[in-house]
Parts: sequence; structure tokens; C-alpha cells
Amino acid sequence: MYIEYTAKPDELKAKGSQAITDAKGLYFINPDSSVAGKPRQIWTQGETESSSAWFPTIDKPNQKTTAEISMTVPARYVTLSNGRLDSQKPNNDGTRTDTWKQELPHSPYLFMMAVGDFKIAKDTWRGKEVSYYLEPKYAPFAKQIFGNTPEMLEFFSQRLGVDYAWNKYAQIVVRDYVSGAMENTSATLHGEFLQKDARELLDAEYASGESVIAHELFHQWFGDLVTAESWSNLTVNESFADFSEALWAEHKYGQDAADAHAYQYMRNYLRSPQDAQKNLVRFHYADKEDMFDLVSYQKGGQILNMLRSYLGDDVFFAGLKKYLTDNKFGNGEAHQLRLALEATSGQDLNWFFNQWYFNSGHPVVTIDYAWDAARKEQTVIIKQNQPGQVFQLPLAVDLYVNGKPERHNVMLHQRTETLRFPVASKPSLVNADAEKVLLWQKTDNKPFEDYVYQYKNAPRYVDRREAVAAAAARPATDAAARALLVSALNDKYTGLRLTALSGLKLDDKAVQKAAAPVLRRQLAQEKNNNNQAAILLALAQLKEKKDSKLFTQSLNSQSYAVQGAALRGLAGVQPATALARAKALQDDTHGAISNAVSSVYAQYGDASNWAYIRDRFDAAGVQGKFNMMESIAGVMTRLNDATVLREGTERLQKLAIDYKKYGADQPVLGLLSEVSKGKSADQQAIVQQAMQAIQQAQ
Repeated sequence: MYIEYTAKPDELKAKGSQAITDAKGLYFINPDSSVAGKPRQIWTQGETESSSAWFPTIDKPNQKTTAEISMTVPARYVTLSNGRLDSQKPNNDGTRTDTWKQELPHSPYLFMMAVGDFKIAKDTWRGKEVSYYLEPKYAPFAKQIFGNTPEMLEFFSQRLGVDYAWNKYAQIVVRDYVSGAMENTSATLHGEFLQKDARELLDAEYASGESVIAHELFHQWFGDLVTAESWSNLTVNESFADFSEALWAEHKYGQDAADAHAYQYMRNYLRSPQDAQKNLVRFHYADKEDMFDLVSYQKGGQILNMLRSYLGDDVFFAGLKKYLTDNKFGNGEAHQLRLALEATSGQDLNWFFNQWYFNSGHPVVTIDYAWDAARKEQTVIIKQNQPGQVFQLPLAVDLYVNGKPERHNVMLHQRTETLRFPVASKPSLVNADAEKVLLWQKTDNKPFEDYVYQYKNAPRYVDRREAVAAAAARPATDAAARALLVSALNDKYTGLRLTALSGLKLDDKAVQKAAAPVLRRQLAQEKNNNNQAAILLALAQLKEKKDSKLFTQSLNSQSYAVQGAALRGLAGVQPATALARAKALQDDTHGAISNAVSSVYAQYGDASNWAYIRDRFDAAGVQGKFNMMESIAGVMTRLNDATVLREGTERLQKLAIDYKKYGADQPVLGLLSEVSKGKSADQQAIVQQAMQAIQQAQ
């Protein structure tokens, strides 16, 4: 059967999701070249059911088919699609026809094509082509951005016991993408956030770059080789991809990096109460797009971490191999995953899947302790306080006696469990959930001195992270808490050093006195640029003249983050010098620099600098606008200028209303309230009118 059709995606009315913001399938970027400096591109986005916007198909994930896609394009352009490039034929009219063949079956939402002016950098893995498509400007940095891909292919193939199945692996970066990235079979498409030059790469963090590369590659197994049978079972795609981010971090950067990544994802889920009401596998939903949420991604990834810990690596990964092998080039669901893991473990796992996959919520627990010296018995009381079901929880408890941990593995079944452990002497620490993998909200009622011991002796990142959080929650006058935070400024893991820094109450004189020398020493040895920037900003709060040299030297850094922080710091101790340096840097449009320049102008500039602040705010993305809110409000407060007040108020009002559903209204209202103080009656009326509009907006 042959079908002749015309695709009109711009006429399609379809709503996107939290993860994929638009759903018209086929996108034309700057097609008439009306935006100077912006490339012309075509690209597609099939998930969830948008491929039918550009070719006739049964647009469901349980469809599987091979494919052959031919594209006729101006000869100067590069094309990409699934599978292998079968032929390229020049035409007489200056065009070229490229034909791509995907000879193994996959689902329609994974079909893709892309066209544009791209440069291709090539690697290989086991004789297969591994390629990276970037705009020409970024092509020299392709290996810095994507260079770990061949190692990822090898690691995932070996860890899963199932080799990468497709005949090539390509990655392409496009403009104006409607999501983060998309795991099209053998041809992943990334948003432009991944495209960085050499200086930008100096500040690149795992969580905002390489983790995405790992996530999309793991989908080539979980999602592409075996695809969710329906969107209800999206977990067998997305939970695994989220799980893979920590898995790769563990292999490449160590256990702390893996634990930190997984812990942050778990916290993201736990901070969203509405998501606690949703099952991981949802057979009933208002819209398929609703499945793309913190439950399918972050909660599901942590559930897999728990399964891995409970079953052990050998059994867990043998189960994944069986699941992939039994269902390859077909579809899967949570029950098939359970059956595969039961086959390799010899265990009945219905209890685990029933509570975590086919039910909602998570335990909310309190943990209390008691030591009976007469009986030489340590008691741990764990109470589940959440409404509804009581969770069955495998729990590792470490008792630290004479500096050594004694491991006890228990299974919790009741709403309140009293665990009793005979022990020779009072433990220095009782560490419940010693593996730090349980998905729960806990109130751990251990004394602070136990947290101090935990920081120094317990082995996992989350052990230390909990201790740092406990110290940060205590008053600035607590010397032991202050000492722990200062000590953690030199923690072995980058991210925890930053957490400790953010926990210091630097407005307290005693904290300043204890922390400042450590911060200066740490700055001299800190390797991470974003941490260097954070230390500079911390020192900037102290406004000590002795740091002028540090700020001035750091202005020469190649790191945008460090340079921007140094300029902010210099402004606090040498405003005139900072103004001059800001003027020299104002043509640099990179966010960290333009935000710093705007901050300096807002604090010390005059009305002539307003146009710069305003224009940078207008040009910034959403997050950039939020980053500049205080600068906008600051210059409005300081300068008695009608134009500054009117234009600034208009922008803050629009930002608050546009993003009110995300809570942007409250901080903006607070800033506008401060702005109005000391203004004339006419000026106050302008601000009050904006505040009223924000409050009344739906």
C-alpha cells in the first residue's frame, strides 16, 4: 500500500508535557533566515505520539517496524536519521537525496530526521561508527563534549551482558529543541545546552551535561531495544535511564559521585507532595503526557537503586540481561521485569513490585534510639507515619563499637518496629539504612554528636551529607556544628564542599572568623571552577580589603563562573575599580559575566547603565531572568529615575505572572515591596498597580 500525503505540522494543535513542551512532530528552525546568525535546521520529535505529524503510522509504542527514510535537501546540508546511510545521490537542481535505512525493528516515536549545517566528528566502538553532529563553531570541541561515549558503550554493554544492538550511534545538537534530549534509535538528539566552547566546558558539571549523554545512551537498551508496551509502563524506559546516570557516575567518577546524583534525584521527588499520590505504573491518567514526571523518572530510578541493593549486583544485572534478552525488539512492562528478576534471584518479588510499582507514596518515618546499659542492648524504634499502606522495608543497620561497624540486616513489616541489638558497649553511632538507598522521608532523632561521628566515620556520601545538613540546621552559636561545616569545606567530594559552604551562616562574626582563613586556603587548592566561584562569592560577603588581590587575580580566570564571581567580590571592596572592569567586560554576553556586570551596575552604576541591565534581562532565558531579578530591583530601588522604575516594574510584573504557577510571584512581590519604599506617591502607585496585577493573575 502506498500513501501520498502532505505534512502540515504547524497547523497541528497538540499539547506537550512537563518533559516535552510541544508535540507537532516536525520543526523548521529559522526557515526564512530572518534571524541573523541563527542556523536553518529541520528536526523531528516523535515522543509521545507525534511522528504521525510527518509520516503515516500507527503512533503507539507497541508498534515495531523497520524503516527507510529518504530526504531531498539542498546539497550543502548534512542529514541524519536512524540506522545506516544507504545512499547519497546528487540531483541536477542543486539538491541531494540521502536515504537512511533502519533494518532492525523499533517503535514509531523513535523515528527521526535532522537537516542542517552540521560538522561531523567521528569515533568508533567495536568497529561501529560513533559520530557527533555539531554546528561548525562547536565542532572543535566535539570530543570534549561527547568523547566518553565509546567508553559508555563498552561499559553498558558489559554491565548489562547485552551488546549495543544498533549499527551506529550518532548524537546531534539542535536549536530551539522542545525537551532536553531524545533517544531516537541510533541517533540521539540533544538540546543546545550541551553545545559548549572550550571556556564554557571549564564550568560544565556532570549533572547538566554528561549525565544526559549517559541517560540517552542507556535508552538504546531500555526504551529502544525493549520498549514500554504502553505509556502506563513508561517506568521501564525512563526509570532505567535515570538509574543509568548514577551507574555511569559510579563507574567513571566513583561512589560519592553516584550517591550524590541519586540522592539529589530522590530529594527532587520527595519535595513534590502531589507526586506521592501517583502510582509508578499508572493504568489511569488524564493524558499520556502526564506520565512524564518525577515519579516515572526520579522516583523510579531510586526504586531501581533499592532493588539493586536488595538483590546484589550479580543477581540484579543478570535479571536485567534476561529481561532485555527475552524481550529484545519487542515490548516490556513492569511484570516482565519482575519475572526476569525472580528467575535470576529465586525470590518472590511481588511484595516489592506491589508496593513500589503498583501503588503510590513512600514511607514517612521517625527513628528513635535507646541504650540499656544493664542489658547491654541497643534499641532502634522506627515508626511509619504516612497514611495508607505500611511498607515492607529491607534495612541495613550499622552499630559502631570501638570504631568498627557491625552490620545487621533486618526486614521491617509493621507500622512501628522496635529493633533490639545485643552489643558489648554503647555504640558511638547507630546508622539506620547504612546503605543509604531507601526511598523515605525520615526524622532521625539522633543527638548531634552522633552526626559528628557519622561525618567522620560512616563511609557513604549521604552519611556525610546528612551530617552537614544537621550542622547547617543548628544555630550559628553552636561551636561543634560550626566546626563540622568548616571541616567539610575540605571534604573529598566536590559537591559536599559546596553544600558545607552554603550551610555556613556568614553573617555571624564567629562563623566569619572560623571560616574565612579556611575559605582562602581552600580557594588556593580548589580544582572545581564552580566551587571556586562559590568561595569567591562567600568571601565577597565579608567585604574585607585583604581579599582585593584574590578578586583581581581571579578576574583573569578562563572560567566564566570564576570571573563573574570575582567581579562581584571586587565590587564590595573596590567599587570604582569594579565599575571600570565591568565596562571592559560588558560586551561578553555569557550569562555569568553579564549577570555580574548587571549586578555591579545595579549597585554602583547610574541611569546610563540601565539600558545594559534591561537589554541583558530581555535577552536572557527564563533562568537567566530569575538570576537577574535582584539586579533589576536593586537599580530601581537605588536610582530615583522614572524610566528605570517603569521599565523595571513592567519586566518584573511579566516574569511574576508568566511563571506564577511555579511560585515566581512571591519573590517578585517581595522585591517590589522593597522598591516602593521611599518613592514618591506617583512612583509608589506604579509599583502598587503591578503588585495588584500579579496578585490577581490566574
